[in-house]
Amino acid sequence: MSSFRIEGGHRLAGTIVPQGAKNEALQVLCATLLTDEPVRISNVPNIADVNNQIQLLRDIGVTVTNHGQGDYTFQAQHVNPDFLQSDEFLNRTARLRGSIMLLGPLLSRFGRAMVSKPGGDKIGRRRVDTHFLGMEALGAHFSFDAARGVFDITADELRGTYMLLDEASVTGTANIIMAAVLAKGTTTIYNAACEPYIQQLCHMLVSMGAHIQGIASNLITIEGVEQLHGTTHRILPDMIEVGSFIGVAAMVGDGITIKDVNYQQLGIIPDAFRRMGIQVILQGDDLFIPRHDHYEIESFIDGSFMTFSDAPWPGLTPDLLSVLLVVSTQAKGSVLIHQKMFESRLFFVDKLIDMGAQIILCDPHRAVVVGHDNQMRLRAGRLTSPDIRAGIALLLAAMSADGISTISNIEQIDRGYENIESRFNALGAKITRIEAS
Repeated sequence: MSSFRIEGGHRLAGTIVPQGAKNEALQVLCATLLTDEPVRISNVPNIADVNNQIQLLRDIGVTVTNHGQGDYTFQAQHVNPDFLQSDEFLNRTARLRGSIMLLGPLLSRFGRAMVSKPGGDKIGRRRVDTHFLGMEALGAHFSFDAARGVFDITADELRGTYMLLDEASVTGTANIIMAAVLAKGTTTIYNAACEPYIQQLCHMLVSMGAHIQGIASNLITIEGVEQLHGTTHRILPDMIEVGSFIGVAAMVGDGITIKDVNYQQLGIIPDAFRRMGIQVILQGDDLFIPRHDHYEIESFIDGSFMTFSDAPWPGLTPDLLSVLLVVSTQAKGSVLIHQKMFESRLFFVDKLIDMGAQIILCDPHRAVVVGHDNQMRLRAGRLTSPDIRAGIALLLAAMSADGISTISNIEQIDRGYENIESRFNALGAKITRIEAS
Protein backbone atom coordinates (compact mmCIF):
# COMPACT_ATOMS: atom_id res chain seq x y z
CA MET A 1 0.00 0.00 0.00
CA SER A 2 1.18 3.51 -0.81
CA SER A 3 1.16 6.17 1.89
CA PHE A 4 1.33 9.91 2.53
CA ARG A 5 3.90 11.59 4.76
CA ILE A 6 2.38 14.85 6.02
CA GLU A 7 4.31 17.61 7.74
CA GLY A 8 1.62 19.38 9.72
CA GLY A 9 1.30 23.01 10.74
CA HIS A 10 1.66 24.73 7.37
CA ARG A 11 -0.93 27.34 6.35
CA LEU A 12 -2.42 27.05 2.87
CA ALA A 13 -3.28 29.98 0.61
CA GLY A 14 -4.23 30.52 -3.01
CA THR A 15 -6.75 29.18 -5.50
CA ILE A 16 -7.94 25.63 -6.11
CA VAL A 17 -10.32 24.26 -8.74
CA PRO A 18 -12.64 21.32 -7.96
CA GLN A 19 -12.57 18.28 -10.21
CA GLY A 20 -15.59 16.88 -12.01
CA ALA A 21 -18.10 15.07 -9.81
CA LYS A 22 -17.14 11.44 -9.22
CA ASN A 23 -20.67 10.22 -8.51
CA GLU A 24 -22.09 11.90 -11.60
CA ALA A 25 -19.29 10.56 -13.78
CA LEU A 26 -19.96 6.95 -12.77
CA GLN A 27 -23.63 7.34 -13.76
CA VAL A 28 -23.26 9.14 -17.09
CA LEU A 29 -20.47 6.81 -18.20
CA CYS A 30 -22.85 3.88 -17.83
CA ALA A 31 -25.56 5.79 -19.71
CA THR A 32 -23.37 5.85 -22.84
CA LEU A 33 -24.32 2.16 -23.26
CA LEU A 34 -27.90 3.19 -24.09
CA THR A 35 -27.04 4.23 -27.66
CA ASP A 36 -24.74 3.07 -30.43
CA GLU A 37 -23.99 6.70 -31.35
CA PRO A 38 -21.06 8.75 -29.99
CA VAL A 39 -21.50 10.45 -26.60
CA ARG A 40 -18.90 13.08 -25.70
CA ILE A 41 -18.39 13.85 -21.99
CA SER A 42 -16.11 16.57 -20.60
CA ASN A 43 -14.80 17.43 -17.11
CA VAL A 44 -14.32 13.73 -16.37
CA PRO A 45 -12.24 13.42 -13.17
CA ASN A 46 -8.91 11.57 -13.39
CA ILE A 47 -9.47 9.33 -10.35
CA ALA A 48 -9.17 5.61 -9.79
CA ASP A 49 -12.86 4.70 -9.65
CA VAL A 50 -13.69 6.62 -12.83
CA ASN A 51 -10.62 5.37 -14.71
CA ASN A 52 -11.52 1.79 -13.78
CA GLN A 53 -15.06 2.35 -15.04
CA ILE A 54 -13.74 3.73 -18.34
CA GLN A 55 -11.44 0.71 -18.73
CA LEU A 56 -14.35 -1.61 -18.01
CA LEU A 57 -16.32 0.05 -20.82
CA ARG A 58 -13.37 -0.46 -23.16
CA ASP A 59 -13.20 -4.13 -22.18
CA ILE A 60 -16.84 -4.77 -23.02
CA GLY A 61 -16.36 -3.29 -26.51
CA VAL A 62 -17.09 0.43 -26.15
CA THR A 63 -14.85 2.59 -28.33
CA VAL A 64 -13.28 5.24 -26.08
CA THR A 65 -11.52 8.28 -27.54
CA ASN A 66 -9.59 10.67 -25.29
CA HIS A 67 -9.54 14.21 -26.70
CA GLY A 68 -7.48 15.68 -23.87
CA GLN A 69 -7.64 16.08 -20.11
CA GLY A 70 -11.07 14.98 -18.89
CA ASP A 71 -12.60 14.97 -22.40
CA TYR A 72 -13.80 11.63 -23.84
CA THR A 73 -16.07 10.24 -26.51
CA PHE A 74 -17.77 6.88 -25.93
CA GLN A 75 -19.44 4.81 -28.65
CA ALA A 76 -21.12 1.54 -27.63
CA GLN A 77 -21.58 0.25 -31.17
CA HIS A 78 -19.81 -3.08 -30.81
CA VAL A 79 -20.48 -4.32 -27.29
CA ASN A 80 -19.25 -7.90 -26.78
CA PRO A 81 -22.10 -9.92 -25.17
CA ASP A 82 -19.83 -12.91 -24.46
CA PHE A 83 -17.44 -10.82 -22.37
CA LEU A 84 -20.40 -9.56 -20.31
CA GLN A 85 -20.83 -13.11 -18.94
CA SER A 86 -17.16 -13.96 -18.53
CA ASP A 87 -15.36 -14.54 -15.23
CA GLU A 88 -12.97 -11.72 -16.08
CA PHE A 89 -15.84 -9.23 -16.39
CA LEU A 90 -17.49 -10.46 -13.20
CA ASN A 91 -14.23 -10.26 -11.27
CA ARG A 92 -13.74 -6.69 -12.46
CA THR A 93 -17.24 -5.62 -11.41
CA ALA A 94 -16.67 -7.09 -7.94
CA ARG A 95 -13.87 -4.55 -7.35
CA LEU A 96 -15.82 -1.48 -8.49
CA ARG A 97 -18.87 -0.15 -6.66
CA GLY A 98 -20.02 1.85 -9.69
CA SER A 99 -20.34 -1.31 -11.78
CA ILE A 100 -23.81 -1.86 -10.30
CA MET A 101 -25.05 0.95 -12.55
CA LEU A 102 -24.25 -1.11 -15.63
CA LEU A 103 -27.34 -3.21 -14.89
CA GLY A 104 -29.95 -0.70 -16.03
CA PRO A 105 -28.48 0.24 -19.42
CA LEU A 106 -27.34 -3.31 -20.25
CA LEU A 107 -30.75 -4.75 -19.39
CA SER A 108 -32.57 -2.00 -21.26
CA ARG A 109 -30.57 -2.28 -24.45
CA PHE A 110 -29.47 -5.93 -24.54
CA GLY A 111 -32.07 -7.75 -22.41
CA ARG A 112 -29.57 -9.25 -19.96
CA ALA A 113 -27.02 -8.09 -17.44
CA MET A 114 -24.70 -9.85 -15.01
CA VAL A 115 -22.55 -8.24 -12.34
CA SER A 116 -20.84 -9.43 -9.19
CA LYS A 117 -21.83 -8.11 -5.81
CA PRO A 118 -20.09 -4.72 -5.97
CA GLY A 119 -17.18 -3.65 -3.79
CA GLY A 120 -16.15 -0.13 -2.76
CA ASP A 121 -15.82 1.55 0.60
CA LYS A 122 -15.87 -0.51 3.79
CA ILE A 123 -18.51 1.60 5.50
CA GLY A 124 -21.03 -1.06 6.47
CA ARG A 125 -23.82 -2.83 4.64
CA ARG A 126 -24.89 -1.14 1.41
CA ARG A 127 -27.86 -3.06 0.11
CA VAL A 128 -28.90 -3.09 -3.54
CA ASP A 129 -32.52 -4.21 -3.16
CA THR A 130 -33.88 -0.97 -4.65
CA HIS A 131 -32.12 -1.63 -7.97
CA PHE A 132 -33.66 -5.07 -8.42
CA LEU A 133 -37.10 -4.29 -7.04
CA GLY A 134 -37.36 -1.41 -9.52
CA MET A 135 -36.27 -3.50 -12.48
CA GLU A 136 -38.55 -6.35 -11.43
CA ALA A 137 -41.43 -3.86 -11.48
CA LEU A 138 -40.46 -3.08 -15.09
CA GLY A 139 -40.79 -6.79 -15.95
CA ALA A 140 -37.28 -8.15 -15.41
CA HIS A 141 -36.37 -11.38 -13.63
CA PHE A 142 -33.25 -11.78 -11.54
CA SER A 143 -31.39 -14.45 -9.65
CA PHE A 144 -28.49 -14.30 -7.23
CA ASP A 145 -25.81 -16.97 -7.10
CA ALA A 146 -24.70 -16.67 -3.47
CA ALA A 147 -21.72 -18.98 -3.93
CA ARG A 148 -20.26 -16.81 -6.72
CA GLY A 149 -21.77 -13.52 -5.52
CA VAL A 150 -23.24 -12.89 -9.00
CA PHE A 151 -26.49 -11.15 -9.95
CA ASP A 152 -28.11 -12.25 -13.24
CA ILE A 153 -31.03 -10.20 -14.54
CA THR A 154 -32.99 -10.75 -17.76
CA ALA A 155 -36.00 -9.31 -19.56
CA ASP A 156 -37.63 -10.10 -22.89
CA GLU A 157 -39.34 -6.73 -22.73
CA LEU A 158 -39.45 -3.91 -20.20
CA ARG A 159 -42.79 -2.17 -19.63
CA GLY A 160 -43.42 1.08 -17.83
CA THR A 161 -45.23 1.05 -14.50
CA TYR A 162 -45.76 2.99 -11.29
CA MET A 163 -43.35 2.27 -8.45
CA LEU A 164 -42.75 3.60 -4.96
CA LEU A 165 -39.08 3.09 -4.09
CA ASP A 166 -38.35 1.56 -0.70
CA GLU A 167 -35.55 4.13 -0.23
CA ALA A 168 -34.38 7.21 -2.13
CA SER A 169 -31.27 5.41 -3.35
CA VAL A 170 -29.14 7.53 -5.70
CA THR A 171 -27.62 4.63 -7.61
CA GLY A 172 -30.90 2.70 -7.49
CA THR A 173 -32.79 5.65 -8.97
CA ALA A 174 -30.13 6.07 -11.66
CA ASN A 175 -30.31 2.40 -12.60
CA ILE A 176 -34.11 2.39 -12.81
CA ILE A 177 -34.16 5.57 -14.91
CA MET A 178 -31.63 4.09 -17.34
CA ALA A 179 -33.71 0.91 -17.59
CA ALA A 180 -36.97 2.83 -18.07
CA VAL A 181 -35.97 5.25 -20.85
CA LEU A 182 -36.19 2.48 -23.47
CA ALA A 183 -39.10 0.60 -21.86
CA LYS A 184 -42.54 0.52 -23.47
CA GLY A 185 -45.05 2.92 -21.95
CA THR A 186 -44.87 5.25 -18.97
CA THR A 187 -42.80 4.72 -15.82
CA THR A 188 -43.53 6.76 -12.71
CA ILE A 189 -40.91 6.67 -9.94
CA TYR A 190 -42.00 8.03 -6.55
CA ASN A 191 -39.52 8.58 -3.70
CA ALA A 192 -36.83 8.97 -6.36
CA ALA A 193 -33.48 10.42 -5.37
CA CYS A 194 -33.09 13.96 -6.70
CA GLU A 195 -29.40 14.74 -6.06
CA PRO A 196 -27.63 16.92 -8.65
CA TYR A 197 -26.04 13.71 -9.98
CA ILE A 198 -29.50 12.35 -10.85
CA GLN A 199 -30.54 15.70 -12.32
CA GLN A 200 -27.46 15.72 -14.53
CA LEU A 201 -28.07 12.13 -15.67
CA CYS A 202 -31.65 13.04 -16.59
CA HIS A 203 -30.58 16.16 -18.48
CA MET A 204 -28.07 14.11 -20.47
CA LEU A 205 -30.67 11.44 -21.27
CA VAL A 206 -33.15 14.12 -22.40
CA SER A 207 -30.50 15.52 -24.72
CA MET A 208 -30.17 11.96 -26.10
CA GLY A 209 -33.90 11.88 -26.87
CA ALA A 210 -35.42 10.52 -23.64
CA HIS A 211 -38.74 11.90 -22.34
CA ILE A 212 -38.35 12.64 -18.63
CA GLN A 213 -40.48 14.93 -16.46
CA GLY A 214 -40.07 15.89 -12.81
CA ILE A 215 -36.31 16.38 -12.91
CA ALA A 216 -35.05 17.72 -9.53
CA SER A 217 -38.11 16.33 -7.73
CA ASN A 218 -38.77 12.99 -6.03
CA LEU A 219 -41.51 12.15 -8.56
CA ILE A 220 -40.06 11.31 -11.97
CA THR A 221 -42.14 10.34 -14.99
CA ILE A 222 -40.52 8.67 -18.00
CA GLU A 223 -42.18 8.01 -21.33
CA GLY A 224 -40.21 5.25 -23.02
CA VAL A 225 -38.77 5.81 -26.51
CA GLU A 226 -37.61 3.41 -29.20
CA GLN A 227 -33.99 4.53 -29.21
CA LEU A 228 -31.59 7.20 -28.02
CA HIS A 229 -28.96 9.12 -29.98
CA GLY A 230 -25.60 10.69 -29.24
CA THR A 231 -25.00 13.93 -27.34
CA THR A 232 -22.44 16.05 -25.53
CA HIS A 233 -22.40 16.53 -21.77
CA ARG A 234 -20.30 18.36 -19.16
CA ILE A 235 -19.97 16.99 -15.63
CA LEU A 236 -20.60 19.34 -12.69
CA PRO A 237 -17.87 20.30 -10.21
CA ASP A 238 -17.68 17.76 -7.39
CA MET A 239 -19.69 19.18 -4.48
CA ILE A 240 -18.02 16.76 -2.06
CA GLU A 241 -14.62 18.07 -3.08
CA VAL A 242 -15.87 21.64 -2.72
CA GLY A 243 -17.03 20.84 0.82
CA SER A 244 -13.71 19.16 1.58
CA PHE A 245 -11.86 22.27 0.44
CA ILE A 246 -14.03 24.49 2.65
CA GLY A 247 -13.00 22.30 5.58
CA VAL A 248 -9.30 22.55 4.65
CA ALA A 249 -9.56 26.32 4.31
CA ALA A 250 -11.26 26.64 7.71
CA MET A 251 -8.68 24.56 9.59
CA VAL A 252 -5.37 25.35 7.90
CA GLY A 253 -6.16 28.07 5.39
CA ASP A 254 -4.68 31.55 5.15
CA GLY A 255 -7.24 32.66 2.58
CA ILE A 256 -8.33 30.13 -0.06
CA THR A 257 -10.49 30.66 -3.14
CA ILE A 258 -12.40 27.69 -4.56
CA LYS A 259 -13.08 28.40 -8.23
CA ASP A 260 -16.17 27.71 -10.36
CA VAL A 261 -18.15 25.74 -7.80
CA ASN A 262 -21.59 25.90 -9.49
CA TYR A 263 -22.99 27.37 -6.28
CA GLN A 264 -26.67 26.67 -7.01
CA GLN A 265 -25.95 22.93 -6.99
CA LEU A 266 -24.19 22.90 -3.60
CA GLY A 267 -27.48 22.84 -1.68
CA ILE A 268 -27.06 23.37 2.07
CA ILE A 269 -23.35 22.45 2.13
CA PRO A 270 -22.10 26.06 2.50
CA ASP A 271 -24.68 26.75 5.21
CA ALA A 272 -23.58 23.69 7.19
CA PHE A 273 -20.10 25.19 7.44
CA ARG A 274 -21.55 28.61 8.22
CA ARG A 275 -23.37 27.08 11.18
CA MET A 276 -19.95 26.07 12.45
CA GLY A 277 -18.96 29.73 12.45
CA ILE A 278 -16.98 29.53 9.21
CA GLN A 279 -17.17 32.41 6.76
CA VAL A 280 -18.04 31.13 3.28
CA ILE A 281 -18.07 34.15 0.98
CA LEU A 282 -19.65 33.91 -2.48
CA GLN A 283 -17.76 35.85 -5.16
CA GLY A 284 -19.46 35.32 -8.51
CA ASP A 285 -19.38 31.53 -8.80
CA ASP A 286 -16.30 31.23 -6.58
CA LEU A 287 -16.10 30.70 -2.82
CA PHE A 288 -13.58 32.56 -0.66
CA ILE A 289 -12.81 31.27 2.82
CA PRO A 290 -10.62 33.65 4.86
CA ARG A 291 -8.24 32.58 7.62
CA HIS A 292 -10.02 31.41 10.77
CA ASP A 293 -8.10 31.60 14.03
CA HIS A 294 -11.40 30.95 15.79
CA TYR A 295 -14.81 29.70 14.68
CA GLU A 296 -17.74 28.99 16.98
CA ILE A 297 -20.45 26.42 16.43
CA GLU A 298 -23.97 27.82 16.57
CA SER A 299 -26.64 26.49 18.90
CA PHE A 300 -30.19 25.76 17.88
CA ILE A 301 -32.81 28.40 18.71
CA ASP A 302 -33.85 26.53 21.86
CA GLY A 303 -30.27 26.58 23.14
CA SER A 304 -29.48 22.91 22.48
CA PHE A 305 -26.14 22.24 20.81
CA MET A 306 -25.80 21.73 17.10
CA THR A 307 -26.47 18.43 15.33
CA PHE A 308 -25.32 17.57 11.83
CA SER A 309 -27.06 14.56 10.33
CA ASP A 310 -27.18 13.17 6.83
CA ALA A 311 -30.36 12.95 4.78
CA PRO A 312 -31.43 12.41 1.17
CA TRP A 313 -31.07 15.47 -1.05
CA PRO A 314 -31.72 18.33 -0.47
CA GLY A 315 -30.56 17.27 3.01
CA LEU A 316 -26.90 17.13 4.01
CA THR A 317 -24.90 14.58 2.05
CA PRO A 318 -23.38 11.77 4.17
CA ASP A 319 -20.13 12.08 2.22
CA LEU A 320 -19.21 15.29 4.08
CA LEU A 321 -19.89 14.29 7.67
CA SER A 322 -16.34 12.97 8.11
CA VAL A 323 -14.92 16.35 7.08
CA LEU A 324 -17.37 18.27 9.27
CA LEU A 325 -16.38 16.07 12.20
CA VAL A 326 -12.66 16.84 11.81
CA VAL A 327 -13.30 20.57 11.33
CA SER A 328 -15.37 20.61 14.53
CA THR A 329 -12.40 19.32 16.58
CA GLN A 330 -10.88 22.83 16.44
CA ALA A 331 -14.12 24.81 16.78
CA LYS A 332 -15.42 26.52 19.89
CA GLY A 333 -18.39 24.56 21.18
CA SER A 334 -19.81 21.07 20.87
CA VAL A 335 -21.61 19.25 18.07
CA LEU A 336 -23.34 15.90 17.55
CA ILE A 337 -22.46 14.15 14.28
CA HIS A 338 -25.23 11.69 13.39
CA GLN A 339 -24.35 9.40 10.50
CA LYS A 340 -27.64 7.64 9.75
CA MET A 341 -27.00 5.89 6.45
CA PHE A 342 -23.85 3.82 7.08
CA GLU A 343 -23.05 1.99 10.28
CA SER A 344 -19.24 1.91 9.98
CA ARG A 345 -18.35 5.35 8.71
CA LEU A 346 -17.56 6.86 12.12
CA PHE A 347 -15.13 4.16 13.21
CA PHE A 348 -12.17 6.25 12.02
CA VAL A 349 -12.66 8.60 14.99
CA ASP A 350 -10.51 6.38 17.22
CA LYS A 351 -7.53 7.67 15.23
CA LEU A 352 -8.61 11.24 15.89
CA ILE A 353 -8.93 10.49 19.60
CA ASP A 354 -5.36 9.15 19.52
CA MET A 355 -4.36 12.49 17.95
CA GLY A 356 -5.88 14.34 20.93
CA ALA A 357 -9.38 15.14 19.66
CA GLN A 358 -12.14 15.21 22.26
CA ILE A 359 -14.73 12.87 20.80
CA ILE A 360 -17.23 10.50 22.37
CA LEU A 361 -18.32 7.74 19.99
CA CYS A 362 -21.81 7.07 21.33
CA ASP A 363 -22.57 4.19 18.96
CA PRO A 364 -21.80 3.29 15.31
CA HIS A 365 -23.95 6.19 14.12
CA ARG A 366 -23.33 9.06 16.57
CA ALA A 367 -20.31 10.96 17.82
CA VAL A 368 -20.14 14.01 20.09
CA VAL A 369 -17.23 16.37 19.42
CA VAL A 370 -16.03 18.95 21.96
CA GLY A 371 -13.95 21.48 20.07
CA HIS A 372 -10.51 22.71 21.15
CA ASP A 373 -11.14 26.29 19.90
CA ASN A 374 -7.64 26.12 18.38
CA GLN A 375 -6.17 26.19 21.89
CA MET A 376 -4.69 22.71 21.54
CA ARG A 377 -3.59 21.31 18.20
CA LEU A 378 -3.92 17.69 17.25
CA ARG A 379 -0.88 15.43 17.56
CA ALA A 380 0.72 13.71 14.60
CA GLY A 381 -0.08 10.05 14.18
CA ARG A 382 0.20 6.88 12.11
CA LEU A 383 -3.12 6.59 10.30
CA THR A 384 -4.88 4.33 7.81
CA SER A 385 -7.57 5.42 5.35
CA PRO A 386 -10.59 3.08 5.66
CA ASP A 387 -12.65 4.76 2.92
CA ILE A 388 -12.55 7.74 0.56
CA ARG A 389 -14.23 10.29 2.83
CA ALA A 390 -12.56 9.25 6.07
CA GLY A 391 -9.28 9.33 4.14
CA ILE A 392 -9.62 13.00 3.14
CA ALA A 393 -10.78 13.84 6.68
CA LEU A 394 -7.67 12.18 8.16
CA LEU A 395 -5.50 14.05 5.66
CA LEU A 396 -7.05 17.29 6.88
CA ALA A 397 -6.41 16.29 10.49
CA ALA A 398 -2.77 15.48 9.68
CA MET A 399 -2.23 18.83 7.93
CA SER A 400 -3.48 20.64 11.03
CA ALA A 401 -1.49 18.53 13.51
CA ASP A 402 1.84 19.15 15.23
CA GLY A 403 4.57 16.96 13.77
CA ILE A 404 4.80 14.45 10.95
CA SER A 405 1.96 11.99 10.28
CA THR A 406 1.66 9.09 7.88
CA ILE A 407 -1.51 7.81 6.23
CA SER A 408 -1.43 4.36 4.65
CA ASN A 409 -3.92 2.77 2.23
CA ILE A 410 -4.15 6.06 0.32
CA GLU A 411 -5.45 4.14 -2.68
CA GLN A 412 -8.81 4.76 -1.02
CA ILE A 413 -8.25 8.53 -1.23
CA ASP A 414 -7.11 8.19 -4.87
CA ARG A 415 -10.47 6.61 -5.69
CA GLY A 416 -12.20 9.94 -5.11
CA TYR A 417 -9.66 12.80 -5.19
CA GLU A 418 -7.53 13.64 -8.21
CA ASN A 419 -3.82 14.19 -7.55
CA ILE A 420 -4.74 15.59 -4.17
CA GLU A 421 -1.26 15.94 -2.67
CA SER A 422 0.03 18.05 -5.58
CA ARG A 423 -3.01 20.31 -5.45
CA PHE A 424 -2.63 20.90 -1.70
CA ASN A 425 1.16 21.29 -2.01
CA ALA A 426 0.58 24.04 -4.57
CA LEU A 427 -1.22 25.93 -1.79
CA GLY A 428 1.60 25.42 0.72
CA ALA A 429 1.06 21.96 2.22
CA LYS A 430 3.95 19.54 2.76
CA ILE A 431 2.67 16.13 1.63
CA THR A 432 4.92 13.43 0.15
CA ARG A 433 3.60 10.33 -1.58
CA ILE A 434 5.55 7.17 -0.73
CA GLU A 435 4.89 4.49 -3.30
CA ALA A 436 4.47 0.90 -2.18
CA SER A 437 7.65 -1.13 -2.63
